[in-house]
Amino acid sequence: MKQINIILSCVLVIGLAASCGSKGKKAEQSKAADDGWKVLFDGTSTAGWRGYDTTAFPSGGWEVVDGTLHCIGSGAGEAGGAAGGDIIYDKKFSNFELSLEWKLSEGGNSGIFILGQEIPGEPIYMSAPEMQILDNQRHPDAQLGTNGNRQAGSLYDLIPANPQNTKPVGEWNQVGIICYQGTVVFKQNGANVVEFHLWTDAWKNMVASSKFKDWPNFVNPAKEGYIGLQDHGNDVWFRNIKIKEM
Repeated sequence: MKQINIILSCVLVIGLAASCGSKGKKAEQSKAADDGWKVLFDGTSTAGWRGYDTTAFPSGGWEVVDGTLHCIGSGAGEAGGAAGGDIIYDKKFSNFELSLEWKLSEGGNSGIFILGQEIPGEPIYMSAPEMQILDNQRHPDAQLGTNGNRQAGSLYDLIPANPQNTKPVGEWNQVGIICYQGTVVFKQNGANVVEFHLWTDAWKNMVASSKFKDWPNFVNPAKEGYIGLQDHGNDVWFRNIKIKEM
């Protein structure tokens, strides 16, 4: 009888913990909604997300695990191909604040796209500015580009993150992107690290001297577009993805 009581007590404790966890998640989502935030990923499903230039979520290459949205690495990086491909949230946004957390595998590379367009025959990066995600210590991109503009938190290949405050591999980085009437601010681990202004002469001049100069949809980004997460062939995890429209 004593053994049975112990077992029943354990079952009760586990059940209460699961119930509290579920209630806690719902409470967080409710608070986010009250503050004007919309949860884009609830930690349990891929609802709202789909593959770039497809109508469905990838059947492979991405998974929901332990409350995260996980891009499964190919084991050979970019050369190994992207098993799932880039994904987008199935709604266009114009003025917004995006907030999320990410962590990488060793030597990893990924990115967050804004204002992306689905143009036949063109990948999302030809129309969408990218906030870089990178293992700055191991990935070669960290040493390429100019003044660190391919390191994590940077506007990829254009403006370096300053300060460069990325956390070590395996730790979570909290980032945000504010996009309002052409002004874009990248935030990383509590600091504003990049600021730029779309459609201005300064933007056009900067892009004109970059590898993006022949991509018209990048030179003149759309006023609204998709939020995208990059499959670069490496393991990367995302969580707490939410957005506030302004």
